[in-house]
Amino acid sequence: MPRHHPQSARTVSARSLAILSLVVVVVVLSACSSSGEGLFANVGDNLQGGPGEVPGVGGGEGDGDETGSLADRRIIKTGEMTVEVTNVAASVGRVRALALELDGYVSNSQSGTVGESATLTLRIPADRFEDALEGIRALDGEVLNEATREQDVTSAIVDLEARLKNLQASEVQYRALLAQAVKIEDILAVQTRLDDVRGQIEQLQAQDKELTGLSDLATLTVILVSGAVQQATGNWDPGKTVTDAYAALVGVGQGVANGAIWFAIVWVPALVVLGILVLLVLRFVPGLRSRVGRAPKG
Repeated sequence: MPRHHPQSARTVSARSLAILSLVVVVVVLSACSSSGEGLFANVGDNLQGGPGEVPGVGGGEGDGDETGSLADRRIIKTGEMTVEVTNVAASVGRVRALALELDGYVSNSQSGTVGESATLTLRIPADRFEDALEGIRALDGEVLNEATREQDVTSAIVDLEARLKNLQASEVQYRALLAQAVKIEDILAVQTRLDDVRGQIEQLQAQDKELTGLSDLATLTVILVSGAVQQATGNWDPGKTVTDAYAALVGVGQGVANGAIWFAIVWVPALVVLGILVLLVLRFVPGLRSRVGRAPKG
């Protein structure tokens, strides 16, 4: 049976430790002497496919797991209503009160110079949109026009949030690399990429905020018109006026044409015959021309 020598075992262990220490030193030296491209190796995978693109995330077409249930979907609701009222000023006050009652506000308003019309833009919570429509219908007047639209932006918001998450993770890694960089060229290169990622993040955050705001608050444009104005404009038919004027012009033209035809067919031959008769009488009746020439003057 072979015998183990303690001194030999200690020698082998010492060699193993020396080799391991040498490997560690080589790795550390390689990391310290790497170029700027080496600094970007850790974040290169996160930016593949171009700025802002997230591997595995579609361009706006989210599946059922991403968009969640129907209750969680983000819908942009907009509408427009035109109402004929008896008193525009009083109706404007009711519309403003309705917006406050629904926890909304009037973002824009415009009134006519003599109170004949007014336009108000209401921003109200999306879940109170139908209540707003009912409130406008209940005004003392007649709804002349009503139109509503809905746009599902759930997939767009999910995509924006996923891209933001990816860019924010890249930003964290760039900041860590910036803290480790020693060479000036490495610092400048990392800072340039960090600024670019920061700009993309701010742009996507603005888009996300806009879409989220539009889906949280519905937009309803209310146009109020006075009944007297509506009646006056309703009685005025520009098309009929043009038609009547054209008909009158045609009638005048027809009258002129009829007169020209009568003059050419009837009066011209009659005048020619009359002139011939006068010439014949003056030529063949004896003494008539001399008597006409001696007719007393004055």
